[in-house]
Amino acid sequence: MDNDQQNLVGRRLTSVDALRGFDMFWIIGGGALLENLLKVYSCPVTDAIERQLHHVEWKGFRFEDLIFPLFLFIVGVVLPFSFTRRLERGHSRPVLYLHILKRSALIILLGLIFNGLQRFDWAEMRWPGVLQRIGICYFFAAIIVMNTKWRTQAIIIAAVLILYWIATMLIPVPNYGAGNLTMEGCLSSYIDQQLIPGQLYYGHGDNEGVISTLPAICTVLLGALAGHWLRSGQLGDRKAAGLAIAGIVSLLIGCLWGQVFPIIKILWTSSYVMVAGGLSLMLLALFYWVIDVKGYSKWAFFFIVIGMNPITIYFLQRFVDFNGIAEFFLVGVVEHADLFKPVILALGVVLTKWLFLWFLYRHRIFFKA
Repeated sequence: MDNDQQNLVGRRLTSVDALRGFDMFWIIGGGALLENLLKVYSCPVTDAIERQLHHVEWKGFRFEDLIFPLFLFIVGVVLPFSFTRRLERGHSRPVLYLHILKRSALIILLGLIFNGLQRFDWAEMRWPGVLQRIGICYFFAAIIVMNTKWRTQAIIIAAVLILYWIATMLIPVPNYGAGNLTMEGCLSSYIDQQLIPGQLYYGHGDNEGVISTLPAICTVLLGALAGHWLRSGQLGDRKAAGLAIAGIVSLLIGCLWGQVFPIIKILWTSSYVMVAGGLSLMLLALFYWVIDVKGYSKWAFFFIVIGMNPITIYFLQRFVDFNGIAEFFLVGVVEHADLFKPVILALGVVLTKWLFLWFLYRHRIFFKA
């Protein structure tokens, strides 16, 4: 392995931070900004693009349905780098296990606070959530990555996705039978009703439900496989090509699987895991090739700033009135904006959040859950 290869294996990958920031951009207001911009001039093309910015109600796949699994995928990409680096620094496995437990518990706690834990209204509270799923998936995926090789991880992914498919299609639900994939009659909804207290996100079940968390862990493990590949001694161009090819294969498998086990984000079906995983692999290949292999990184600074404090901004935007701050400073401009008022306000919100994150970045303040 030459020096350039060793550098790509050993150092922090800027492309991963940029891709994480790209993903978070849509969560912190990028989607609303583009949607309002598209509404300025409505036509069949802009309407088609706008539809991609909204989740499908049940079956199918749109761009918006990639945002969450892409984040989980990136969580997995980092795991092989993180654990290897800590072991090389002399950290013992018990210390790493404690780190995993603490980090998972903190993320879950933040998620519960995000959902209103501090109100003590248990009956009306929604217990599952995005952060809760991140914490749980991180915990189990981290334990698996710590104790197995990449081949075992690939076998676990295949086994869980196949077993989840079989269970969903063959285990009967009272009053609905087996293989029912409606909101009210699917196995996931039934289990959520039996095990989750409080409010369920879509009434019959929850988006971050009990058994759908199992295939979500596989999304993290898919990212871990990509991380193992990035840590290998292959040339950068070959790594990028390998990621892209794996992405295309995963996408094809997901589309074919979707013919018998539909692509449903809320259930995190096995076909959905493969489709989202395939697209995530291709995005990672593109970012890695452009930024880390070819060295074109200046354009990505905007996303890197966001990607260095992702959970921070996700959590704070629940409690900080960034919309009000943006409107306060843009009130004069907005009054004369007419048709572009929603666009300017949405842009102001994104820039307000970004400037806050840039302040943290400039002062090297990185909150790690």
